[in-house]
Parts: sequence; structure tokens; C-alpha cells
Amino acid sequence: MLHVLQSVLPNIMEVAVYNEFFRSGLAYVGAGIAVLTGLGTGIGQGIAAGKAAEAVGRQPEAQQKITLTMIIGQAVAETTGIYGFIIAIILLGR
Repeated sequence: MLHVLQSVLPNIMEVAVYNEFFRSGLAYVGAGIAVLTGLGTGIGQGIAAGKAAEAVGRQPEAQQKITLTMIIGQAVAETTGIYGFIIAIILLGR
């Protein structure tokens, strides 16, 4: 299969026309991929909130510490989503 890819790839590269439309198309693809970072962030924050609720259910007296730790963890996780969003905006601005 590698041999087939090596024989086809040079032909594709010869046909490709690199102009502003190609460049902007790749920027849109990159922006779409960058926005997908929000998916992982949302899943991670949902799991963290669920586990924190379980922990408070088990030990109600530790609610303050559990909530504080969860909020700090979610803030750190959110930075990944914000970073992906900023990259998407930068790519779409080009």
C-alpha cells in the first residue's frame, strides 16, 4: 500500500494549484480542527463535575474543598478550549 501512495502522491502534487483559494480552504479546515478542542474540553469538564457531585454525596462535609478543586481543574481544562478558539479565529482572519 505504501508503494501505491508513493506512486500517486507525486501526481497529485503536480496537479495541485497553490493559490489563495487553496490557502484559504486549508485555513478553514485547520479552523474546523482547532474548534474540535472544545469537544474534549466539554467532555472533561462534564466528567469532573460528575465526579465532584459523587464526592460531595459521599462526604458532604468536604464540599468546599471538592468544589474549589473542581473549579480550578475546570479552569485549567477550559484554557485548552479557549486556545483552540483563538487559533480558529486567527486562521479564519487570514
